[in-house]
Amino acid sequence: MMTSVMEELFSADSIQKLEEESVVTGKITEIKENEVVVDIGAKSEGAIPANEFPDLDELQIGSDIQVFLEKIEDKKGNPVLSFDKAEQKKNWENIMTKCAEGSIVSGRVKSKVKGGLFVNIGVDAFLPASQIDIQPPKNFDQYVGQTYDFKVLKINIDRRNIIISRRELIEEQRIIKRKQLLDGIKPSSVCRGVVKNITDYGAFIDLDGLDGLLHITDMSWGRISHPSEILKIGEEINVMIIEIDRERDRVSLGLKQMNKNPWEEIDKRYPSGARVRGKVVNLVPYGVFLELEEGVEGLVHITELSWTKRINKPSDILKVGDEIEAVVMGVQKDEQKISLSVRQIEPNPWEMVKHNYPVGARVRGKVRNLTTYGAFIELEEGIDGMIHISDMSWTKKINNPSEIINKNDEVDAIILLIDPATQRISLGMKQLSPDPWDEMETHYKIGDVVSGKISKITPYGAFVELELGIDGLVHISHIQEDRTDRIKDVVKVGQEVKARVIKIDRDERRIGLSIKAANYDDDQLKAETASFDSLQQDDLTSLGDIIDQATK
Repeated sequence: MMTSVMEELFSADSIQKLEEESVVTGKITEIKENEVVVDIGAKSEGAIPANEFPDLDELQIGSDIQVFLEKIEDKKGNPVLSFDKAEQKKNWENIMTKCAEGSIVSGRVKSKVKGGLFVNIGVDAFLPASQIDIQPPKNFDQYVGQTYDFKVLKINIDRRNIIISRRELIEEQRIIKRKQLLDGIKPSSVCRGVVKNITDYGAFIDLDGLDGLLHITDMSWGRISHPSEILKIGEEINVMIIEIDRERDRVSLGLKQMNKNPWEEIDKRYPSGARVRGKVVNLVPYGVFLELEEGVEGLVHITELSWTKRINKPSDILKVGDEIEAVVMGVQKDEQKISLSVRQIEPNPWEMVKHNYPVGARVRGKVRNLTTYGAFIELEEGIDGMIHISDMSWTKKINNPSEIINKNDEVDAIILLIDPATQRISLGMKQLSPDPWDEMETHYKIGDVVSGKISKITPYGAFVELELGIDGLVHISHIQEDRTDRIKDVVKVGQEVKARVIKIDRDERRIGLSIKAANYDDDQLKAETASFDSLQQDDLTSLGDIIDQATK
């Protein structure tokens, strides 16, 4: 039944009059939210997407409308229609008469495509992404459905292709605005702009057509490492005009100048000795920077962090964001510097050192550190004394403290000197007992036969360790009766020997011995003593030089 009715309604003659790729007249039968249904006299009605119409409210059911017939039937048997293509086909010749390269046209953005946008200016025109705005946008969707003015860049009649630009119009407008702005602004005036770009050295601000540079040093009275700490692209800000270069169309801007310079009356707000509170904003190897107020920082040098704690680097005890108290040591207004001290908050413990450690007092402490010239002894937390190698022994030549003490050893010492100003305490170990050389004559006399142990051997001779810890030197010529070139062939380290004292030099703190003279009579002893005295200084050398040789 349905088939016969359709055949009556649409005769073969009417169908044959519909030609594909042509503009035909149809009647609007239904207007929906997403499509408009049109009857063109085909077997069935066709649907046109609603987005092809500028305004659905202007359409009326039953009114005639011209549409483009792309196909008489699709797979479902419905005609494929387009209102937009019909308008373009009708408008193309009209566009060509009115539109030329360089002319300004108005159009509505239809859709986004790869590389740009399609714009309806009566016919489809292509708007490349690079021509949409000054900066190519990341989101094309925001333009779809919007109407703008465009400049025609290129027309290809054969391919029916039109390239347009919105960017060129914007740039032309910016040039006009830039000239107006340059003519109207002056130093110290305030303008509103948008952050256009951020670099390591500053930010470029768009002053509605005129770009100005806001240098990082003019952003804040305080410390900033990078402009992105206080600005972000697209943000609107007020800036002050600092300098204008009209020949090169350049403007220097300032942000910090919008506020009063906090350093103008800094010495009044932070007098020396004032106690302040600040936030740690930066840690460096040599100290800590505290923010006292916006734009004002002070430096606590590492030496001013503690009276007694040994601090290798500030980050060992503090972190960024900590709030601490300090005392103002001094203000350098012109250089915008404030010196601070944390340790001044507490009394200086070194002021009590002279009272707690009088010169001559006996103390005990742990060996905290060894150096080539001495040992540091911890008397209490943060209070160290130093024993120089020259104060370790009355009788031995010490080349390195490790020869007699080790790190972490507990040792006794005598206070020799206190200097609170330089925070130094000098200690001595040898002073724990009397200097044996003060009464050497009561212990040894020339001609005495002594016993001892070979402690060191050098090319020049051998050292014999005697009582009281004193070393005596047996020169190589006094080892034995027969000449020898190698002392090690005659005596060994640790060997017990007898020798006769043949020389005592109190000034040089040296005792000369002779093993071969141990059993001499008086006449032989006199000759031996004389031969020892006749030795050249270069042969005998000082006690210290021979010990150095022995050590090597």
